[in-house]
Amino acid sequence: MGGDDIPRPLFEMGKWGFFITIEGIEGSGKSTLAKGLKLYLENLGLKVVFTREPGGSSVGEKIRKILLSKEDSMDSMTEVFLFLAARRENVVKNILPALQNGIVVIADRYTDSTLAYQGYGRGLPIKILRRLNKIATKKIYPNLTFLIDIPPGRGLERKNENDFDRIEKENLDFHKRVREGYLRLARIAKKRIYVIDGTRDPAEILDEAKRVLYKRLVEKKKIKPMRGE
Repeated sequence: MGGDDIPRPLFEMGKWGFFITIEGIEGSGKSTLAKGLKLYLENLGLKVVFTREPGGSSVGEKIRKILLSKEDSMDSMTEVFLFLAARRENVVKNILPALQNGIVVIADRYTDSTLAYQGYGRGLPIKILRRLNKIATKKIYPNLTFLIDIPPGRGLERKNENDFDRIEKENLDFHKRVREGYLRLARIAKKRIYVIDGTRDPAEILDEAKRVLYKRLVEKKKIKPMRGE
């Protein structure tokens, strides 16, 4: 069962929605996949809210400008607290209300980014970051995470070096540590994090993600397949 051949399900989301996050290093194709999955779910008749990190709220977007400004440097823990502040606003203003109303939420980055970038990338204690994530998110965690894996050099090549933000400007070793951190997280959370080869064509990546998502939605009884499937 693949791609657009997936049968249209009957709506059965229930009172609580479904939370999808998309993770990956710079230039991995997260935004492209997010747009594709949003359209796919809407075509199935589901309500979808898309958000991003940092950002997603009025306050969060202001924090985003500070975090990504290539004109400024900052302490690693300052960076963490800014990300967490933006995340908290996003959870309170967007993610939690949507889930409480039976809506699917797609987030371009979430808690795994903090562990990968500030934990494995910056070398901050993972245990402390997990605790801070728990506080910032009201313990709201994804049902499914797509990790688009791609070699750092290849990902950065997709972007214009002149437009690099503060984090994209980090050296290649930093981005390699972040990638390895993501893969380590995927090994730890095998049931939640699904790794996709990001070196392939975006259409192939989307088709694979749709198959995985459809299966997970059925397993969680969020959608009901047509009879005869």
